[in-house]
Amino acid sequence: MLYRHHMPALAAPGAALYYEVRGAGPTLLLMPGGGGDADSLAALADRLAADFQVVTFDRRGLSRSTQDDPGEDPGIGGHADDAARVLAAVTGEPALVFGSSLGAVIGLDLLLRHPDRVRLLVAHEPPLPQFLPAAERAESRGIQAEMEQSGPQWREVAAALAMDHSDTEPDVVAEPPGPRDFANQRLFLDRDAPAVHRYRLAVEAIRSAADRIIPAAGEKSAHAFPHRCALGLGAELGIPVDIVPGDHVGPMTRPTGFAAGLREIFTR
Repeated sequence: MLYRHHMPALAAPGAALYYEVRGAGPTLLLMPGGGGDADSLAALADRLAADFQVVTFDRRGLSRSTQDDPGEDPGIGGHADDAARVLAAVTGEPALVFGSSLGAVIGLDLLLRHPDRVRLLVAHEPPLPQFLPAAERAESRGIQAEMEQSGPQWREVAAALAMDHSDTEPDVVAEPPGPRDFANQRLFLDRDAPAVHRYRLAVEAIRSAADRIIPAAGEKSAHAFPHRCALGLGAELGIPVDIVPGDHVGPMTRPTGFAAGLREIFTR
């Protein structure tokens, strides 16, 4: 039976982390991209909760997770440490992890910093231009810079990143963004997006864990650089890349198909 527990805030250095647990089975942590919080992947979590104990959380400073210093920049490593704390509060065993975009970068860093916490990581379109051919890196970093500026060119940036929120499954109803969503997006653009753009994955360090990484790329995002980053990550580590439903925001717009794809990956 599906249940959804809103857990007591988890104390962390300089922060209090909000997290939720639903379902039963092997522990599966879901981490969204952008300004996404625990609610962003709720539809995906609901569809996986029959087979997994699904964990979601708000990154510090977003939504219901607080931080003592509003100006603090935890960086990718700080978010990875928080993810490890959430997992430690839920299970003593290595967990399955899914991360999309920024969440995929955090997942990769989590595997580096806390390898005992990760059983298998599905990294969906991590925006890491280091895995692109040299000729494509400048273009991708230009898109990243435009995203940080936001403003009137946001539609062009969304198209370049293959983020089509209108391409949904029939039963998906997109709620209009509210003040909390706008605040989260602003924090992402001001703090977390630049942290992603500064980040470089330590490839040699993670090679030993390559058998615990599944890069994933959207079937509708082949023109976008995060898709090609996933392919580049797979090529660099010599591991296959799974093609999953939708585009860069497929985990939100196509939760039924995406859940089926993740279930197949985690149980095969």
